[in-house]
Amino acid sequence: MATPEDDYTKYDVHSRDEILAILRGMMEQGSLITFYFNHGYDFLLTSLLEVSADGKSLIFDYGSNMEMNQKLLQVDKIKCVSSKEKVKIQFTLLGVDPVRHEGRAAFLGDVPDVLTRLQRREHYRLSTPMAHPIKASVPVPQNDGSIKTLQLVVAHISGGGVGLNVPKEELSVKTDAEFSGVSIALPNVGTIVVNMRVRNLYDVTLANGKTHQCAGCQFIDLPGPMMTLIQRYILQVERERKAREV
Repeated sequence: MATPEDDYTKYDVHSRDEILAILRGMMEQGSLITFYFNHGYDFLLTSLLEVSADGKSLIFDYGSNMEMNQKLLQVDKIKCVSSKEKVKIQFTLLGVDPVRHEGRAAFLGDVPDVLTRLQRREHYRLSTPMAHPIKASVPVPQNDGSIKTLQLVVAHISGGGVGLNVPKEELSVKTDAEFSGVSIALPNVGTIVVNMRVRNLYDVTLANGKTHQCAGCQFIDLPGPMMTLIQRYILQVERERKAREV
């Protein structure tokens, strides 16, 4: 059965370090990978066994169907589909070669130059570190024609949008309100400048019993480079959290 070739280029990851980090994470989790080939009419299930020390090659397990394993060795394009932490991962291999790994048959392929990490609303949503909150600089037009820039704490962020803590005494927000030129500095990554629309409003009760309003905002036509920075930031924070858990 053929698989759809959707346009997910804005979710592409080109950084070799990020690609290797994602692949190693998949290997450590034992994520299943589906190889689609022959225009999607054939497929087999595998897993990533090893990422080479020089970051240039990958070793995959043989599938359970020997006929499909042999077919795979004859093709020059393989679409690989998997998931990591509920985020869909896609990349392409330009063929594979047979290799032995720990005494058993396996496939050898090159590390891809690009990997697609789908962050939609299946988007993986990251709750930002409250110990070191990031803030959004939101330009708000005033009645006299001037612009007042508010610094609002970002409660969570994903490839689709952000949740902003909105003090009611500072800003009255309505659903479908739009903000243009909002800048968010992502520590150790860079600054994104985005346009957004308020999709929902809800009250959040803090540990001290006080409540504040949170605005769930959707990005409008988010540029690819901004998506890449967001993905990089999410990856960075998750790495740091896991390192603390060890």
